[in-house]
Amino acid sequence: MIFRQLFERESSTYTYLLADAVTHQALLIDPVKSELPAYQQLLRELGLTLERVLETHIHADHITAAGSLREATGCKTMLGQPTVSTCVSETFREGDRIAVGDLALQALYTPGHTNDSYCFLLEDGGRHLLFSGDTLLIRGTGRTDFQNGDAAAQYRSLQRLLALPEDTVVYPGHDYKGWTSSTIAEEKAHNPRLQVADEAAYVRQMANLKLPNPKWMDVAVPANRACGEE
Repeated sequence: MIFRQLFERESSTYTYLLADAVTHQALLIDPVKSELPAYQQLLRELGLTLERVLETHIHADHITAAGSLREATGCKTMLGQPTVSTCVSETFREGDRIAVGDLALQALYTPGHTNDSYCFLLEDGGRHLLFSGDTLLIRGTGRTDFQNGDAAAQYRSLQRLLALPEDTVVYPGHDYKGWTSSTIAEEKAHNPRLQVADEAAYVRQMANLKLPNPKWMDVAVPANRACGEE
């Protein structure tokens, strides 16, 4: 497997490139429009054919490169049901397997941050890799106070993720401290958002965060419903 973790500084977004080392078919998870030239350069340098762009959800803090990459490469763009976007090439649902070459990601429906939030689980050579979007962050979780967010639903989604093998490597959609990955075991033990007694306590915790809206929310959400083509 070819794997790269890419970082966009303004929104602290991680984008993930995965490719089959034999067929050189590739996919990108959560690409950012401002990084389009860097993605194209990396694909050329590694000799990869971009087959799919996957979004973990409709983002509020950056504009996706999905539409631009589709125009440039002919790849398919994908969002999970229930999405309000009508521009995507295909949608996926809970349990779907999304393949490039011999790699296959399992779609896990994990609502809460938004009502269209998904994670992707990859099993590769005995390893488990979880691309957790904004559902599970390193020592944090995604906010639940806009875009049809639901703290109770997120608590239930998190319980599902925490039931994965403890050595599952967690690759989040963002990190604001410079951390790049974690594990399910680490997050169980050390994530302060998860040290609550039950669903009701989690809901109270999330209601008390009082976070400001993302800087680009009013621009990013409508643009991303249109695959980043403003």
